[in-house]
Amino acid sequence: MAQDTLQAFLDQIVASPSPYMALDKQYVENRIYALIGDGQTQASEGNDPVDLVNALVETAITHAKIKDTPSEREILEAQLMDLMTPLPSALNRGFWDRYQVSPSDATDWFYQLSRANNYIKTRNIARNVVFDADTAAGDLEITINLSKPEKDPKAIAAARNQPKTGYPLDQLCMTNEGYLGRLGYPARSEHRIVRLTLGGETWGFQYSPYAYFAEHAIFLSQEHRPMKVDQHAITNLLEIVHQFPTYFVGSNADLPIVGGSMLSHDHYQGGKHTFPMMKAPLDREFDLGIAGVTAGVVQWPMTDLRLRGTKPEALINAAVKVMDHWIDYSDESVDVRAYTNGTRHHTVTPIAYRDGADFVLDLVLRDNQTSEQYPDGIFHPHQDVQHIKKENIGLIEVMGRAILPARLKTEMAEVTKYLLDQPNQIAPMHQAWADQLKATNQITAENVTPIIHQAIGDVFARVLADAGVFKRDAQGQTALDKFLAQLA
Repeated sequence: MAQDTLQAFLDQIVASPSPYMALDKQYVENRIYALIGDGQTQASEGNDPVDLVNALVETAITHAKIKDTPSEREILEAQLMDLMTPLPSALNRGFWDRYQVSPSDATDWFYQLSRANNYIKTRNIARNVVFDADTAAGDLEITINLSKPEKDPKAIAAARNQPKTGYPLDQLCMTNEGYLGRLGYPARSEHRIVRLTLGGETWGFQYSPYAYFAEHAIFLSQEHRPMKVDQHAITNLLEIVHQFPTYFVGSNADLPIVGGSMLSHDHYQGGKHTFPMMKAPLDREFDLGIAGVTAGVVQWPMTDLRLRGTKPEALINAAVKVMDHWIDYSDESVDVRAYTNGTRHHTVTPIAYRDGADFVLDLVLRDNQTSEQYPDGIFHPHQDVQHIKKENIGLIEVMGRAILPARLKTEMAEVTKYLLDQPNQIAPMHQAWADQLKATNQITAENVTPIIHQAIGDVFARVLADAGVFKRDAQGQTALDKFLAQLA
């Protein structure tokens, strides 16, 4: 039975889009033995490739081919999964052949392949806590991110003693495709990238290993360069949704505090998901004076200006007009300042998607100032909500999907005990919040979880409001109208 593990995996390899056929089985079998050691293989818990590979990794540990560490397990797993993955040239050919039938056929095929070879860590992603919350800002999506494995302290310590290679330069570089991995750096043997052309340049398209939503895609520049939100970026975003009309795509802002976690490599994120912000209606329209483009203010806690039209060129002109004005715009009455001491504070988080024949472009205004009162950012989660969320508000959260830290799972378990008057170790930073929940709710074992979920959603709504540059009150909207009047 145990030997069937290897044979079952060989069958999976031959049936997959890998380069190998039935005649290659003996060759591939010996390649696997070279990785896991000769002799008996351990039994698998199932016939899924992940189950089979897990058993082969355990075999390698038994045969002393690798040590039982997270890093060595990950590297061997990726090497084994690489055997059932097409070569980059074959994958690109397969993708673009299917694209000629339909873009969805191509993305469906690439997505399923990335799941099948476990590049997309579906079992890890399934651990995430996900729920919706009906808040004053609308229906928001909340996730507590548990998919990324905890870092091994021993591996961290060992990585410090490794020679610094600087290769790959970062986790978004194309040099990651097929990279073995090392202590402190993820294995990428089974990683594949589709090449495409944007703005006359070569770009890559891949999926995120630890996806935050359906078909979470990453579009990355072949050139390693810092992110920049400008006319070229807007052109690229609209070209991507032209090429992939079922996907949205957006860019993190290109400044610290309001930007994403990887500003050093030019990239965008997209996928097949409709976010709460994309569903939000317009509050009012305004005139940009550009034919073929309608513009409106979205009913959203952050300041989102929605542009719509059938001609990408007109939308690009409209977006540049808004961005150019925002870059230099200040209004001291609402703490909006374009520069302090020569440092730029303004940028946008742009998101593009299709709605029938229309191209839609959401421009979310961002300001990364700090102050003595708000040292983490004036338009950043304020201190009283940082017990739930203190990290940057990036592209995904701007659109209404919270990416909350893993610590909250254990911390909320203690809050639950506290609310039910059970022995607990509630963190001091949650105490005042929990006391308020106790005072305003009749809490039982049956309703405690929905109450906590709703309260987390309400906090996230506040987080978005904190990040909004023109607040959704009379003063803020009057100031926004003043800004918009100058765009006509």
